[in-house]
Amino acid sequence: MTVLNAARTATHRRDRTAKSSVGLGLRIRRNWQLYAMLAVPLVWLAVFAYWPMYGVIIAFKDYNVVSGIWGSPWVGLKHFERFVESYQFWRLIRNTVFLHVYELLATFPLPIVLALCLNTVRKKWFSRSAQLITYAPHFISTVVVVGLLVVLTNPNTGVANQLLGLFGLGPVDFMGDSGVFRHLYVWSGAWQTMGFSAIIYLAALTSVPPELHEAAIVDGASRIRRMWHIDLPAIVPVAVILLILNIGSILSVGFEKVLLMQNNLNLDVAEVIDTYVYKIGLASAVPQFSYATAIGLFRSVIGLVLLVVANTFARRFARSSLW
Repeated sequence: MTVLNAARTATHRRDRTAKSSVGLGLRIRRNWQLYAMLAVPLVWLAVFAYWPMYGVIIAFKDYNVVSGIWGSPWVGLKHFERFVESYQFWRLIRNTVFLHVYELLATFPLPIVLALCLNTVRKKWFSRSAQLITYAPHFISTVVVVGLLVVLTNPNTGVANQLLGLFGLGPVDFMGDSGVFRHLYVWSGAWQTMGFSAIIYLAALTSVPPELHEAAIVDGASRIRRMWHIDLPAIVPVAVILLILNIGSILSVGFEKVLLMQNNLNLDVAEVIDTYVYKIGLASAVPQFSYATAIGLFRSVIGLVLLVVANTFARRFARSSLW
């Protein structure tokens, strides 16, 4: 095995040396089809992902439509200071972080458990049926999911209140109760995304050599033991990568769903940074474009810092990272 790895490494080095000796222009001419295919996503990224960043400049200006982006006066960090000093700052940070962390703790382990269980099931028809049933909710629109929640939790005609009525309880206005809002948001999200997220882990489990399981069976290992010592380590790198990405978006939650589930009764816990930016930047009678952009940029910078920190910890302690 050592000799084989050494031979592969030597071959890889020879290939890299041969490639570096050929000029870029010659390589493009030789493989122009591949470079043409590469150009399509690069152009898409440049137009739709990087060019709009030009508008971030207005976070440092008092933007007005008449003067335009470059004609508007520079104001430095005025809008950032205004947001940090506003009475909304800590409430928005608390609501956003709490909702995201709650969602992460509740929904992150579920796809892993589901994938491990489905991978262990011997009956293929049962495994495939369970997969179909669990990932089908992913294709339901967010508007429809919130509509179902509204109907099911209706104080007068909802199924939830009818069940409570059988025990002499209720009715309860679930959507108007700020103490229930977070639970409805998180667990409805878990129902919608758990099955689809499990596909990634199921794909990672296909890389586990069957010989490992066969050897473990010969040694008398139970299914739980094999799941713990063989399957789980195989999906740890994928889980770490997904966890890093989730931590990087800790100040960003599902904008559409939160906005649709908001009402005046649960606004004290349902107002998050994304919905606040939308309201002051686009939905307000007097849109504050610069202020909204500054808040959005603040959120992105914090997310980038958290992403780098999480990636550093993961590389040091879990031996797996994004870069």
